[in-house]
Amino acid sequence: MLESSSKPRRVLSIFVLAMLNVSVMASLRNLPLVAEYGLGSVFYFLLVALFFLVPCALVSAELSTGWPKTGGIYIWVREALGDRWGFFAVWVQWAHNLAWYPVILAFVATTLAQLIHPELAQNKVYVLTVILGSFWGMTLLNYLGIKTSSWFSTLGVIIGTILPGIFIIGLGFLWVTGGEPTQITFDLASIIPRPDKIENLVFLAGMFLAFAGLEVTAAHAGNVINPQRNYPRSIILAAVITFFIFMLGSLAIASVIPKSQISLVSGLVDAFSYFFNAYHLGWVLPIMVVLLIIGAVAEVNAWIIGPVKGLYATSIHGNLPPFFQKLNAKGVPTHLLLFQAIIVSAAALVFLRMPSISASYWILSALSAQSYLVMYVLMFISALKLRYSMPHVPRAYRVPHQMKGMWIVATLGILSSLFAIFISFIPPSQLQTGSLLFYETFLILGLLIMCGIPLIIYQFRQPSWSLPPTEHE
Repeated sequence: MLESSSKPRRVLSIFVLAMLNVSVMASLRNLPLVAEYGLGSVFYFLLVALFFLVPCALVSAELSTGWPKTGGIYIWVREALGDRWGFFAVWVQWAHNLAWYPVILAFVATTLAQLIHPELAQNKVYVLTVILGSFWGMTLLNYLGIKTSSWFSTLGVIIGTILPGIFIIGLGFLWVTGGEPTQITFDLASIIPRPDKIENLVFLAGMFLAFAGLEVTAAHAGNVINPQRNYPRSIILAAVITFFIFMLGSLAIASVIPKSQISLVSGLVDAFSYFFNAYHLGWVLPIMVVLLIIGAVAEVNAWIIGPVKGLYATSIHGNLPPFFQKLNAKGVPTHLLLFQAIIVSAAALVFLRMPSISASYWILSALSAQSYLVMYVLMFISALKLRYSMPHVPRAYRVPHQMKGMWIVATLGILSSLFAIFISFIPPSQLQTGSLLFYETFLILGLLIMCGIPLIIYQFRQPSWSLPPTEHE
């Protein structure tokens, strides 16, 4: 039985929601991935921002102010394409994290090992303990409700993402302007790169994944103070902050570490270590490591509850068994959180059995990006469809230039998402990924399974799973 029917409390301001969005997107862990492109990362950043980030921000702002009810992507796609595809969209939004959580928490574990005992980074029992302990701890934290959880993520992203981001950008600026030797070549060919083969573009999919997530906090729209006005403002603020942190931070790393030596896992800490040693500030490194850990934990915490609340919204329409309709006194879907923690725990066991950290990191990131981008394709299609099917629904914010503007924005979003899905199937030239057959089989089967499960569940759902209208209105 659904145990809370009261209207959601308005507890989130523009600032808090913007910080939640930044914590969802601005993972400094992604900077080494982008730094692989050197000065060309500026060009690629602008491309991804123009063709993906801007369309996501505009469309999310319109949909969230037209349909501000808690549920986010599920509500939007359901209104446009029907309940089946609404359930499908929120499922893949949630499921893409199952491979991602163990990856970022393994980053936390290996970074923490820098403070305790560096050799622990190679100890699988230690890494597994940190992954499970931290994820289950954050799961329990989210049992306390969105207000407590959101403030944890807000404080975490400020001291663990924005502050280190400003720090490494400042160090990079001092390094370049101080005349120190730099690994970046400043010429036209570097600014506008011309890759000789498509394998060199594969990491672009990582950029798409790095900028994804603006729609996640729409699941909290019902908790926002004056959502029609404040939600689009928070999205724009978060997008601007994230863009500059990524672009300038990746250039700082690329300026001191040769391209061939940038590690996807430890590249950020390596860059900090290089800067601090050069400026005789080695004592600052442990402090920075602690801040990076806090930022990564805050990012995971921001993701834990948003997609779960979106998935919960489908259960009250009969798309999930009654077991998942359980809410506690804080209005948190505790059984869904518990189910998620169990699946992530199992995924962590698989991750630890993979031989190469960087290769396994990338292939899991690629699978995560592919399934997530499928959801974005549906989101852009839904925004376009709703302009025709529900033109009179009030929207405090609309994509500019009426239907022409929406067609341009949605088409850019769809085509860029499909392109990123396609290039993710190509092994990156920068990494040794082993067997091509295994690489392709893993991604194809993984994507089919992620996309197939919600369609199977929907096909076999039971009428008894639905609640009487009076219990969830």
